Amino acid sequence: MDIGILKEDGINERRVALSPAGVQSLIGMGNNVYLEQQAGVAALFQDEEYRDAGALISYSAEEVINRSQLVLKVSSPTDFEVSMCSPGQVLLSFMHLAVSQRRLIETLLHQRVTAIGFELIENARGDLPILQMMSEIAGQLAIQVGAHYLQGREGGRGILLGSIPGVPPSTVVILGAGTVGRTSARVALGMGANVAVLDRDIGRLRDLEQMFQWRIATAMATAPNVAKAVRFADLVIGAVLLKGEKAPHLVTEEMVKEMKAGSVIIDASIDQGGCVETSRPTTIEDPVFIRHGVIHYCVPNMTTAVARTASAALTNAILPYLQEVSELGVIPALRRNVGLGKGVCTYEGHCTNESVAKVFGLKYSHLSYLLSSFSGHSSN
Repeated sequence: MDIGILKEDGINERRVALSPAGVQSLIGMGNNVYLEQQAGVAALFQDEEYRDAGALISYSAEEVINRSQLVLKVSSPTDFEVSMCSPGQVLLSFMHLAVSQRRLIETLLHQRVTAIGFELIENARGDLPILQMMSEIAGQLAIQVGAHYLQGREGGRGILLGSIPGVPPSTVVILGAGTVGRTSARVALGMGANVAVLDRDIGRLRDLEQMFQWRIATAMATAPNVAKAVRFADLVIGAVLLKGEKAPHLVTEEMVKEMKAGSVIIDASIDQGGCVETSRPTTIEDPVFIRHGVIHYCVPNMTTAVARTASAALTNAILPYLQEVSELGVIPALRRNVGLGKGVCTYEGHCTNESVAKVFGLKYSHLSYLLSSFSGHSSN
């Protein structure tokens, strides 16, 4: 199979979809890999490393797309990139289509691209293994970033995230007990902070209490509980996830107004619209803004700050799926691996993700029906 790797913009996205080690593994299976020139440089993977792994270096996105049956990206594809794709071509990246522009989904449908979102692929347990890998990194980063912006020189409250003898520790409130929330709680506890986690799933909260030996406080994520918690918080981590859907606003603007001056919000749900009403997407180059005296950090792809680690982790997560597709072909792999099929958002001009179809008022088509109806194109 011919597999292409596109270069990201390099400023706001520094990750690359596959490391040289991942490329070497695919080439060892008999695949051809085309890498856009300097695609890995921002993550400190040089073209020479990819050449040594067997990749062929291409000098434009158009060349990579034209040569490839399957195209890999990290960030959501641009309209221009999709417009260069051919019917039946497979495009894998973090899609987040439910919070994208309508024209992107329309272009994917018009070009009859098989678009697979990393964030939607499931394993046999129903977990989201690729998203989970990035969430583990984001959970650690959220506490590091929060501690940084709590410093006085950054406009924060001028407090230490942890504690020292005689001075009470800061309070970290985490909304969501999933992977980001769990990892954030672990790091915050390790730094000595008071930690409270709110979620709507009592089972998750019970598991979290047992995991941390009852050293954290938990509460159901009702509006009164959220309002009370964020009022006393020094750092709020928004870690709400609904598979493939827009995140609900658990923190209203009125709640933000009641927060301490110089406190910090890290909205790690911003790639799905954000769980804080006052949030808006920012970039790694310009990551924060202040609203009602509260610092907001709302970078959708926050793991790009540690691009080399994130790229290596992403490679580990996606490589088994790429190996399966290259060995079996696209359609047989989708038929056999239901979890991979869960990631398919568009196929043969049809919207195959129910949440995205609902958001944009599109007709939803079940993938299994389409797989049995179409013979497919050259990518199969």
